[in-house]
Amino acid sequence: MSKRLSDYDYHLPEELIAQTPVYPRDCSRLLVLDRKSGEIEHKHFTDIINYLNAGDVLVLNETKVIPARLFGYKVESGGKVELLLLHPTADHCWEALVKPARRLKVGARIIFGDGKLPAEIIEELPEGRRIIRFEDQGNLDHLIDEMGEMPLPPYIKEKLDDQSRYQTVYAEHLGSAAAPTAGLHFTPELLKRIAEKGVHIAKVTLHVGLDTFRPVQNEDITDHHMHSEVYQLDQNTADTLNQARREGHRIVAVGTTSVRTLESVPLVNGQFVASSGETSIFIYPGYQYQAVDALITNFHLPKSTLLMLVSALAERNMILATYQEAIKEGYRFFSFGDAMLIK
Repeated sequence: MSKRLSDYDYHLPEELIAQTPVYPRDCSRLLVLDRKSGEIEHKHFTDIINYLNAGDVLVLNETKVIPARLFGYKVESGGKVELLLLHPTADHCWEALVKPARRLKVGARIIFGDGKLPAEIIEELPEGRRIIRFEDQGNLDHLIDEMGEMPLPPYIKEKLDDQSRYQTVYAEHLGSAAAPTAGLHFTPELLKRIAEKGVHIAKVTLHVGLDTFRPVQNEDITDHHMHSEVYQLDQNTADTLNQARREGHRIVAVGTTSVRTLESVPLVNGQFVASSGETSIFIYPGYQYQAVDALITNFHLPKSTLLMLVSALAERNMILATYQEAIKEGYRFFSFGDAMLIK
């Protein structure tokens, strides 16, 4: 069990960073890892149905990505400004990451969309964050949707022509600053076939926030602070999960955001209960999973909290060895990359 950041590093050839999504969605590759034996299989994502059994619960995160990247200019100087909206804090107010942070102080006025949307910085927060108040120009959500761009991660250099490809097909509740990318592989047809096999499909919501964009900087990973994210698990999902547990079936999380939700929900006498709130759970080796039996996920960045999370489900050395196998086999990595099933 390592708590050193350097022990979660690996070298990834730049050409394996996926720049565009595959068409259709479920034609990506799938690496299957048996975490007990270490056995690896190379499949395609449509084969996922063969690894799900009747009675299992497949847990999806229904969050929907805000077109959260806004470009504008300072009223006083004309200097360019970039905002990444994180979450609303009050009427017409949002917490956001701003660039250039050193030049954007309290009182700075900004214009977006050729004057359609004026705003002012009203509070400074650490790590380049600010509270922004937008002037009342009618339907703020509509204006953000009209002017904003999908907040693709910085390692994606290609322009995304179809913005819907950075949303899951089941995205429902607007609120994320990034997509739950493991879910990007599913199509409505594949989900229908999975349900017809007798697999229960349950929904949770966790709005992906700041930590998606923050690297771990402490060599002792236990010193890393996770920002909180808003989650919800309703009664129907709690009932479905409890039934699966009673009958001895697996809970299969789609993506690390579903993991964070399931592992944050309080268990009462071993039973899931409907719950909502904020979670800042940080999962790394040594953590004992309470809810999740298997995980569908993408391949994660070196030294990231997500790589640590999967290294808590399977052993760290096994995960890193599997990543080396994926590199050797030419798998595509990160948000638009291929998938991995840890079972």
